[in-house]
Amino acid sequence: MTNSGLILMVLLLSVCSYIFASSPRHLLVQVEDEVPAGLPVSIEVEAGMETNTPLSLYRLAENEKIPLKCQMEPGSPKRLWFIPDKTLKAGESLSLELAAAEVLPEPNVTAIRDEKAITLRCGDADILRYYHAVHDVPEGVDPLYRRSGFIHPLWSPNGMVLTEIQPKDHYHHYGIWGPWTKTKVQGQEIDFWNLGKGQGAVRCSEILDTISGPVFAGFSVIQEHIVLKPEEKVAIREHYTVRAFPIQLAGGTAWLIDITGIQRNQLDTPIELPAYRYGGGLGFRATPAWHKGTCSILTSEGKTRQDADGGRARWCRVQGVGKTSGSTCGLVLMSHPDNHQQPQPLRVWPEPKGDKDDGIFINFCPTRLESWALEPGRDVVLRYRLLVYDGEFSPETIETVWRNYIQSLLPITTETYNR
Repeated sequence: MTNSGLILMVLLLSVCSYIFASSPRHLLVQVEDEVPAGLPVSIEVEAGMETNTPLSLYRLAENEKIPLKCQMEPGSPKRLWFIPDKTLKAGESLSLELAAAEVLPEPNVTAIRDEKAITLRCGDADILRYYHAVHDVPEGVDPLYRRSGFIHPLWSPNGMVLTEIQPKDHYHHYGIWGPWTKTKVQGQEIDFWNLGKGQGAVRCSEILDTISGPVFAGFSVIQEHIVLKPEEKVAIREHYTVRAFPIQLAGGTAWLIDITGIQRNQLDTPIELPAYRYGGGLGFRATPAWHKGTCSILTSEGKTRQDADGGRARWCRVQGVGKTSGSTCGLVLMSHPDNHQQPQPLRVWPEPKGDKDDGIFINFCPTRLESWALEPGRDVVLRYRLLVYDGEFSPETIETVWRNYIQSLLPITTETYNR
């Protein structure tokens, strides 16, 4: 099983006829690229393994069995996620033992659902909140700006809010979100981003699942791009999945958040996506505490806020100080190399020359430089990762996380559409 980065060749040393409940499975994992301690990786496991079975995973050393945190990822194929307790060097083999546990370990990372939102937490610390219910607008604002299907707040591990929604200059900005802007649907120009036009909207229409566990928490939902006029119809249906992994990196706790969207055109004609400077992909509106003088932007290509707009990048870091705490924290937005137009072009609001600053807006935009189309009945997969931290992270540390991302990607399943 070959991958451009991490190659996990799993050799099942036990015979296929054993009974899992009474016999542990021994796995030999060969690592091609370096795997840092504390960053999550996954291996594919046999289809017959029950995801509800309590599991224990051990790294086998010479004279001891070292327990590792592990958690099964539902879906097909099944994957087992775990956190290495030591850095694995390129070419190193890792001997593991997977056995039935007597009890299911208490989940440290939890997904909590209420009538409005799903909140992901690590212990007592909030990670993010996703609104599955429609969020209202401030008094006096056109109700066209209401929507669901967005992430806000996104918190740093120390509790600083990094996102903003419904700012007065852009009521349609919603924390972390990504509707298409310039589209043509069956000959009609539809803008799903600028809600005030009344042409299109995005809604969360169904919650598929929530997951809690010792390694990650997350959820899967269905989001829909809705054409509003002359009558409502669903143009795009998206299977939207979020996974949050608490990690130990650079001497402290950080969050890894993987976001995957599988979009499918629901019509019988292509949905045209003309080239445009923003929209789709992944959008981020930062806390108003971040502006000129309080934060900085750096891309994987060495660009800053002055010259990042319109350029391509694998990742983009925003790092700054909190409004009240005065301490530094940051967010790195990463675009997976399998994404369309990768390295994807960026829309970054440039730093103003005067004192007035509209704030920080960043968008990985697949159609920034070239037109595209969503063909009927075909899936389009867009994958992004967020690294959220307190303190300051160097480009070298970010590159380590980037390599981990492309080496340990969650599998994509289209079961949602085949139910």
